[in-house]
Amino acid sequence: MSSDQEVLAELRKIRELLTKPTPPAPPAPKGLLAEFKAFISQYKVLGLAVGFILALYLGQLVQGLVNDFIMPVISLATGGGPTALCGGSTVPVPAWQCLTAGPFLYGQFLGTLLTFIIVAFVIFLIVKIAKRYKID
Repeated sequence: MSSDQEVLAELRKIRELLTKPTPPAPPAPKGLLAEFKAFISQYKVLGLAVGFILALYLGQLVQGLVNDFIMPVISLATGGGPTALCGGSTVPVPAWQCLTAGPFLYGQFLGTLLTFIIVAFVIFLIVKIAKRYKID
């Protein structure tokens, strides 16, 4: 055997030693609860749900900011006046939503902000409980 062939044979042995064998597939979970937990973990359903719900409420918060603070300024600047604000609505609204400071409907925005904070806190608690039970 030539020295090149010996080196190649030795390199093949080293490669075989360094190559990790593929681990066997984990056994399928047994029971409905275990399958559900595996489904949630495998497809990252919890993270997707958290992102979707928070995005939905964040969108409402931005919409409230625009409707209650930015649009009244634009309405006053263009001559629309404050008639299009809370008093001009044909739908009955709670009195706290009509709290105003000049043209701004800060009561309605505070309600939207409070809703966002409550939803975010509830989601935080759900994620914390899920992590405790190792559901990621």
